[in-house]
Amino acid sequence: MSGSRLEVPEDLLRAVYAHAAQGWPEEVCGMLLGPKGETRVDEARRCANEQNRLHAEDPKAFPRDARSAYNLGPKDLFFVERSLRGDRPVKVVYHSHVDVGAYFSDEDERAALAGGDEPAYPVAWLVVDARKDGARAAKLFAWSGRGFEAVAEYGSLP
Repeated sequence: MSGSRLEVPEDLLRAVYAHAAQGWPEEVCGMLLGPKGETRVDEARRCANEQNRLHAEDPKAFPRDARSAYNLGPKDLFFVERSLRGDRPVKVVYHSHVDVGAYFSDEDERAALAGGDEPAYPVAWLVVDARKDGARAAKLFAWSGRGFEAVAEYGSLP
């Protein structure tokens, strides 16, 4: 999925911003889906951030908690994989950054690449700037073949 052709409509952006605001001061995560073969997304699906559970079980392997990291669980990853073979694929994985801005961090890149040289899934990545007073902005990132690049920016919503 080329993120440069993908536009996130205001109603879905509003839903993602609401999720990020409700989750503050921890990161939240989810997915945006849409019809196969089209560049639009029309459904938001919230996911559980498994980071606190993983951190509690193995703080050495998972030194960060949900305030500064997110982790999709096996059920959600299975959903992504299954959706990519169906009529309504996941086109965007989103997560929030708490009090640090909407940027694609080194950790985000490691997670998206999952140990390989290319992304594990052909999706775009939306990062939301979550603050105590709500979500302020978001940026959509897509794989360029050499790295992740911002392809769209979204400001605050009225």
